[in-house]
Amino acid sequence: MLEVRDLSVSYGGLRALQGVSLAVGPGQFVTVVGPNGAGKTTLFKTICGVVPAAGGSVSWDGAPLLSRPASARAHLGIAHVPEGRQVFRTLTVRENLEMGAWPAAGRARWAQTLERIHTLFPILAERSSQLAGTLSGGEQQMLAIGRGLASAPRLLMLDEPSMGLAPAVAEAIFERIAQIHKEDGLAILLVEQRVAEALELSDRGYVLETGRMVLEGPYETLLADDRVRRSYLGLGEA
Repeated sequence: MLEVRDLSVSYGGLRALQGVSLAVGPGQFVTVVGPNGAGKTTLFKTICGVVPAAGGSVSWDGAPLLSRPASARAHLGIAHVPEGRQVFRTLTVRENLEMGAWPAAGRARWAQTLERIHTLFPILAERSSQLAGTLSGGEQQMLAIGRGLASAPRLLMLDEPSMGLAPAVAEAIFERIAQIHKEDGLAILLVEQRVAEALELSDRGYVLETGRMVLEGPYETLLADDRVRRSYLGLGEA
């Protein structure tokens, strides 16, 4: 479905990504982990068309994606839930969800998608007429995920959904993400610093450091890797 091959991105002459490759198949859960500044958000922005690539390729269903304008990519079934939530603070909860339903698939399936969003996040139904900027951080994250789901995507890209949230709230968000994947069969590409929780949900994980993929494999393989255990899980060598 989504294939990134040898992707490179530069900012002001500096390489943010160098030769990055990954793949997400239909219905798969794939996680990219790594420290701050590794290039995780840049990877997402390049896939979505916000940041141009300096080299390599990105394909969707076997067709080149980098030549498509960013505005067209959501219509292909790619939804991006950005870092920091970025809800429309002066719009209501319902209006934020309606904005997410802008792609053709979202408009066609609006009624059933809205019902699903309200089932996953009942608070969004209760606060439908409330301004998004008055919600708590956790509620805004729920809204951001709901807005992504409103487009009826085939791939949901989540950038640091636990950022700035209390541990209990972050755990609840992870539970909903797992539920979406399991019950809806939606492909998910997750960027996250809570490495253990993120990898445990995944079919496959990638470790990104200083713009390069340094490790990849299923959860069990990465968990057994001494580098991952020391640097990301705070554990000793196996």
